[in-house]
Amino acid sequence: MHTINPAAQADRVEQSAISKISWRLVPFIALMFFINFLDRTAISFAGPNGMTEDLGLTAAQFGFAAGIFFFGYIVLEIPSNLALHKFGARKWLARIMVSWGIVSLLFTWVSSSTELYILRFLLGIAEAGFFPGAILFLSTWVPSRHRAKILALFYLAQPLTTVIGAPIASALIQAHGAFGLEGWRIMFFGVSVPAIIVGIVTWFYLPDRPNDAKWLSQDEKDWLNGELAKEDKVKAGGGHGRMTGAALKDGRVWLLSAIYFGLIYGLYALAFFLPTIIGGFEEKFGTKFDVFDKGLITAVPYLPAAIALYFWSRDASKRGVRVWHIGIPALVGALSIPLALSMNSPEATIAVITITACSIFSALPNFWSIPGRFLSGAGAAAGIALINTIGNLAGFAAPYITGAVRDATGLFELPMYIVGGLMFVSAILAFSIGGKIKEPLPTA
Repeated sequence: MHTINPAAQADRVEQSAISKISWRLVPFIALMFFINFLDRTAISFAGPNGMTEDLGLTAAQFGFAAGIFFFGYIVLEIPSNLALHKFGARKWLARIMVSWGIVSLLFTWVSSSTELYILRFLLGIAEAGFFPGAILFLSTWVPSRHRAKILALFYLAQPLTTVIGAPIASALIQAHGAFGLEGWRIMFFGVSVPAIIVGIVTWFYLPDRPNDAKWLSQDEKDWLNGELAKEDKVKAGGGHGRMTGAALKDGRVWLLSAIYFGLIYGLYALAFFLPTIIGGFEEKFGTKFDVFDKGLITAVPYLPAAIALYFWSRDASKRGVRVWHIGIPALVGALSIPLALSMNSPEATIAVITITACSIFSALPNFWSIPGRFLSGAGAAAGIALINTIGNLAGFAAPYITGAVRDATGLFELPMYIVGGLMFVSAILAFSIGGKIKEPLPTA
């Protein structure tokens, strides 16, 4: 007669539950994030490929149009995340996707800088709450010891958006003249429709909680509910669990917000201006690339970034996320950003920008594994939304300041030093949080 080892049985249930979540849930949320980031940054492909000229935009105006998205976004960030906590991820994320898909579609017919500003502002309102909502949703499905791995798989969608999305956007732009539209208008149309379709699918596909997942066994549901309940009890005992006010006053939340600001400043300076940097290769180095070539070159830094993100986060999952999993990439990124513009060839410039992209994307998923260590419930909804709100102020600041400084000085190097300086501050702050953030909760 064979005796079933309870510990071995529990381990099998744990591995099975996490595996199913990794395959059934994370890819779908990652697909939503892929579409989200592509729609948000589509303006970076449109700008140097006809939109700036057709609408008569200066560099500062383009930067303002890219950044005004975040005005509406940050105003509704916390209310949107609290609404997701109240109504459930399935309904709220579906609503967000359909809303932003409709607004994004309207960019197809924009005819002036004023209309562009209005639509970018409305797009921010429509998208508000998606990213922190997705982070909150995934964080409530897995115990903390698995969170870095799950968030890394989710975050792969962001660099892959450019790896896959840049050639797609470029191909759509090359369809110039179809339906009587400029190529950049066709691109906006082509990247918007998937948001509406996937948003509708979300309503029927996404389960709000483990008990709603038909693809989990009862043993897996019981294990997940038990582990998550134990963690919530520990976090609530620290006074910051389900209390929204306490979370918003927590110094750790504000420290993480400051770190995230620098990381996001670097991310969006790269996202919105890399196509412009590549477009400047012709003047600086005498090279000539067509639209599709530029799209492929734009994608180059992001494939290594996805690989670096995966293996760096895999190490973090094995060791438990340490401050240097965030601080080292932030420091490398800070040093590489201004260095890229001092290179003497397109190849060397892209090589250094690749290091920058690897650094930023390696830091981000590990960063987002930290808030869930000490926040839960409505406190997590508010705290994560606040971190994302403060961080995304950089989403406005980075493109606008970069464009304004470039217009004022005629130089592209100076705004890149600003980017590097802010990422350096993030690195220093990241190394300082070790004693302030709890280590991952122990295995039961």
